[in-house]
Amino acid sequence: MKDILIMGIESSCDETSVSIVKNGREVLSNVINSQIKIHEAYGGVVPEIASRCHTEVINQIMKESLKEAKVSLDDIDAIAVTYGPGLVGALLVGVSYAKGLSFATGKPLVPVNHIEGHIAGNYITHKDLEPPFLCLIISGGHTHLVNVKNYNEFEILGKTRDDAIGEAFDKVARVVGLGYPGGPKVDNLAKEGTANIKLPVVHLDNLDFSFSGIKTAVINLNHNQKDINKADLCASFEKAVTEMLTNNVRKALKEYNEDKIVIAGGVSRNSYIRNEFDKLGEELGCKIYYPEPILCTDNAAMIAAQGYYDFINGKRADLKLNAIPNLKIGNK
Repeated sequence: MKDILIMGIESSCDETSVSIVKNGREVLSNVINSQIKIHEAYGGVVPEIASRCHTEVINQIMKESLKEAKVSLDDIDAIAVTYGPGLVGALLVGVSYAKGLSFATGKPLVPVNHIEGHIAGNYITHKDLEPPFLCLIISGGHTHLVNVKNYNEFEILGKTRDDAIGEAFDKVARVVGLGYPGGPKVDNLAKEGTANIKLPVVHLDNLDFSFSGIKTAVINLNHNQKDINKADLCASFEKAVTEMLTNNVRKALKEYNEDKIVIAGGVSRNSYIRNEFDKLGEELGCKIYYPEPILCTDNAAMIAAQGYYDFINGKRADLKLNAIPNLKIGNK
């Protein structure tokens, strides 16, 4: 059986990335250009700057990816590109570039949902992982609990009603003076503290999440108690949001009689969250999967991996493909 090489292109936020992946699982290259240093000065991602930076580097990143993979454009079977969700200007850079490549080379164009790409990152790390399973997607823009029925069929079981968990991390980091990006900095400071501050954890009747109350409580405590221990505050915040995650996952595993939970997205790198899910796995006797760190945050390898399964399932786009910044998981 012939190997299938997919070129993945990712530009949904502030990483410009191009990757070559073989048969959906083997990464031949995964070149990532991060804009973190640029956006640090502004305390967060500035969409207009992100778009401009993507435009400046994407062609060079593509060339580097081919060189690292030791292949040419002729060897590529299809071009997979993130078309949503994300920042519309940033998405348009990747989509426009992918359409140009597709037109110039005659290679099929495969539109990939960014959230589905996060799930697929685990296929690269765990070669034996196959659907069905439950997946918790926790990132800067998303908090979803998803029933992954097969490689191309997804059912949302629960999602955030307000802030995404990564957004809450960033806001807490900003308030306590840690800066951007907030997630890793909160995680590091929390290791120096004790989770001894009670914060409101919302227990909803379904599998949805809500982080706004926890975030607001942290902001108010930091504002009203000038001598509050910021390490303890970060540790308490991590404990509260993780309790909400583990509670919902515990309920979902029992309700759907599943024994596999896949964690995906940038926040899945958080050490405390991983530790608590490891405990949950031991408690319930279920298998917990995480992507390797480089595949947690935005990257093109995960897009190429999902693009492979979309490609062999017949998914294609023509040159009318447009960016959809509010694209939902499971949309065709």
